[in-house]
Amino acid sequence: MRQLHGPAWIGEVARAGGPALIVLFTLDTLARAILVTVLPLQAYDLLGDIQKVSILYLAASLAGLAGSLAVPWLVRTVQRRWTLTLGALCFVGAAPLLAYHSVATLIPGIALHMFGSTCASICLNLYVLDHVPRQAFTRFEPMRMLFSGAGWLIGPVLGIYLETRVAGWLPYAASGVSALALLGYFWFLRATESPAVPKGKAPPANPFLFVRRYFSQPRLVLAWILATARAGWWGMFYMYAPIYAVITGLGAEAGGLISSSGSAFLFVVTFWGWLGRRFGLRWLLAVGFAVTAVLTAAVGLTASIPWLGAGLLIAAAGGASMVDGAGNVPFMRSVRSWERAEMTTVYSTYRDAARLSMPALYALLLQVFALPAVFSASAGIMLGGAWLSRQVPKRLGQETRAQAHIPAPGR
Repeated sequence: MRQLHGPAWIGEVARAGGPALIVLFTLDTLARAILVTVLPLQAYDLLGDIQKVSILYLAASLAGLAGSLAVPWLVRTVQRRWTLTLGALCFVGAAPLLAYHSVATLIPGIALHMFGSTCASICLNLYVLDHVPRQAFTRFEPMRMLFSGAGWLIGPVLGIYLETRVAGWLPYAASGVSALALLGYFWFLRATESPAVPKGKAPPANPFLFVRRYFSQPRLVLAWILATARAGWWGMFYMYAPIYAVITGLGAEAGGLISSSGSAFLFVVTFWGWLGRRFGLRWLLAVGFAVTAVLTAAVGLTASIPWLGAGLLIAAAGGASMVDGAGNVPFMRSVRSWERAEMTTVYSTYRDAARLSMPALYALLLQVFALPAVFSASAGIMLGGAWLSRQVPKRLGQETRAQAHIPAPGR
């Protein structure tokens, strides 16, 4: 039987579709995850102060955001394939800057890395909207998170291991190689834009017009806020968990293990996705945000016991994985087909919003308070996400429950 199913599986990943897009997302994740623990520790090593690390990330995020504003223009002017290509090449170009290990190259390196991530994210999500049927979103998203979880599980600990045990430049080279693999596989697929999207209904290519259009739609606004809160928590986790491990004496390798252990919960997102289809996304999001808030707040209260704080951080990541179980479904089920490119571009700014607002908030807090204040503030944000989850439309949950009876592809 395996011999019969093998060619069918190969055919699925050899053409643009759900399985192939999952592979692309996984390679993109690996390019970022390898450096996710290395970069904050490098910044802390160079600057020697947690608040300065927050300010550095804020400056790099501002530079990355300035470049990201050009992505909508790039998508319309040079098409998605070339925009995604540029993003992958930015990953590659960031590697030598970051490997140089100096403050002067760290900020442009992180900014270039972030811009590449934005290009890849926007383009890949657009290809998802073109090549994955709407009724399959609630199955595609958990699977995407599951396979991306492999990158987040391996990447953080691999990056630290390569830097501390092999060579300081090697994690940056590995990130660049992952980006090149993404680029090569993407061009092998030769993915095309869907001809089914009505061209005549697209709004003018004025960023201010489609930003206003996006935020005039309550369901899209809600999806953006919830995604920003989710991304903000994970950003806090990957930035401050390694620093927490170093400050409390657990060590840099323990920081990598904390990051990878927390990422391991992404392997259960398919289960959370099933619960979301069965009981509704409103319930899943509210519980996930609330659990993460409580456990993150507990880290701030028990920071004097390093091993307990590390365990609570990992457990909080389990709560955050429940939120990941919903993925981008609230947005994908709300966006209109003729606005996909513009609305996806605006929606993707949730990463930039999280990268800017969270480090700015933490930098202000760290002026007065110690590191536990970061965990307390992050808990408050997630508690707000739990409250806002009550506004997720009931109809969205009813649609996903109905889809629970749709057979999975290939069965």
